Amino acid sequence: MRTKNSFSINKDHNKKFLIDALRQTTERLNDENVEYQWGHMGQCNAGHLIQTITGMSSFEIVKSVDFQLDEWSEHATDYCSKTGCKVDDIFLSIEKHGMTHEDIVKLENLSDRKILDNLDGGFRHLERNNRMDVIEYMNSFANL
Repeated sequence: MRTKNSFSINKDHNKKFLIDALRQTTERLNDENVEYQWGHMGQCNAGHLIQTITGMSSFEIVKSVDFQLDEWSEHATDYCSKTGCKVDDIFLSIEKHGMTHEDIVKLENLSDRKILDNLDGGFRHLERNNRMDVIEYMNSFANL
């Protein structure tokens, strides 16, 4: 039987895991030797966070979607937890740690208003394919 406290503890654990994953991802993205390509499913905004959360490499991520190099927003739109597709495992892992497929779309586009409002210096628009903007966005997300 689950008590209210056990759910709360699990939720707190998931939140801490996600915050740690966001911070680890920004540390990796700060390394100029780490490849960042917005148009590459394993090396884009969501791809880098997914690497951290799942432990998968960039190649393994692309392989898991059968080398269909669609945007994460397209996979998130098509996502259904019951299809048995390999990409579903990625989304299930993400959801387990407190993110929804809508969060992935917003991460890809750097478009969550709460996160943008929380940026150092206040709200501003960020470029979705700019490594430094991705780092700022993930740091703001972790600081919420």
